[in-house]
Amino acid sequence: MTEHIMTNAQWFLLVGGLLLARGLTAPLLKRLPVTPAIVYLAVGLLVGPTVLNLFHFNPLQESALLEVLTEVVVLISLFSAGVKMPVPFSFSRWRNPILLASVSLAVSVGLVAAFAYTLLGLPLGAGVLLGAILAPTDPVLATDVQTRHPGDRDQLRFTLTCEAGMNDGSAFPFVMLGMGLLGLHELGEFGLRWALFDVLWATAAAIAIGVLSGGALAYVAHKLRGTPPRHKLMDDFLGLGLIGVAYGVSVLVDAWGFLAVFFAAVALRQTELKLAGTDRNSADQENLDPPQTDRIEPEAKNACPEDAPAPTVSEGSLVFKEHLERLSELMLILLIGGTLFLDSWSWRAVGLALFLFVVARPVSVLVGLLGTRTSWPIRGMVGWFGVRGIGSLYYLMYAIQHGLPEDLALDLIQLTLIAVTLSILVHGTSVKPLMGRFKRYRRHLPPA
Repeated sequence: MTEHIMTNAQWFLLVGGLLLARGLTAPLLKRLPVTPAIVYLAVGLLVGPTVLNLFHFNPLQESALLEVLTEVVVLISLFSAGVKMPVPFSFSRWRNPILLASVSLAVSVGLVAAFAYTLLGLPLGAGVLLGAILAPTDPVLATDVQTRHPGDRDQLRFTLTCEAGMNDGSAFPFVMLGMGLLGLHELGEFGLRWALFDVLWATAAAIAIGVLSGGALAYVAHKLRGTPPRHKLMDDFLGLGLIGVAYGVSVLVDAWGFLAVFFAAVALRQTELKLAGTDRNSADQENLDPPQTDRIEPEAKNACPEDAPAPTVSEGSLVFKEHLERLSELMLILLIGGTLFLDSWSWRAVGLALFLFVVARPVSVLVGLLGTRTSWPIRGMVGWFGVRGIGSLYYLMYAIQHGLPEDLALDLIQLTLIAVTLSILVHGTSVKPLMGRFKRYRRHLPPA
């Protein structure tokens, strides 16, 4: 089949038409039983080599571009997820997401690696790399099952959002392990260098960088605004600047930047509301307000912006970040549709995706949550909604850019793209019916 290159004018028409259609049909799309991502994918398949063959996006030839695009999109999504985390922080609430982003992720990598090695005939290193690519859940495409706003206290949404925020960084050590087994990364004797630097140092340093940078920005912005007078700050710039600084410092010291950005956003939000609470308590004492005002939870105060002593950076930048996220989602899913041919749908690729959805993800969640008091409806929902997407594409492009052999790269590209495409279709069609049924159980579930 002959490849065609779309002109700039055709690209502008396609993307502009999609944006107009998305904006004008927003109320209709909310009522549809599918997610907007499925609509973008359908358009990509239509104009790509699967149907009309108006253009073909070659991820191997454009791996450098696609790595940067996916990297930026994931960073923006991680920031958005981080500022939506409930306040105040508590280890009891975060225990399940931590288990999912560590124990469950490791189990998922192992199961996919075993499947790829025994049934797909891939080398062990490639199997581990593929497992790491497909293990993390996606903060971009899972909007319908993730926390919607900073005051959202739903336990299921929090668990899925927090897990996606962390496992996009915690998957990196397994990516490096797979590349090391393929001879593309130094693991050290008995894997000691990998354990010390790629696991312990890179993870701990990333969390520390994130917490320190996010907390510092919250404190400085709080002091600069002052009460009164309140100085307007460019919150969009501050949010993007925090992403850039946290990620840049992490890369310089060989830490996992995705983790740093997520925890920077979490620390920013936590510190802002803690400072806002301190201001409120001081004002209450000065005005001799009744003491019951001290019992208002931080998130309850956030739900009423007019009660807050000053606007926050996280609130001010969140809407802008979400708009960037939605625009990026449209573009990247359109490109995914433009990569696939009819013969891309091999039994190997489809079989791997089904194994990932119905075996690896549910089993890894059950293992990770063993011994917890998580209700079975939530375990079932978390086990099903392991949406794969943009993060998987980033890890794949990262491996290609770091020397993955071309024949192996082509194989992993096909396997990964089909898994992501099927995830968009399967999870996108099941999310609204299942979330509707889950609401019936919500009253009987323990609070978050």
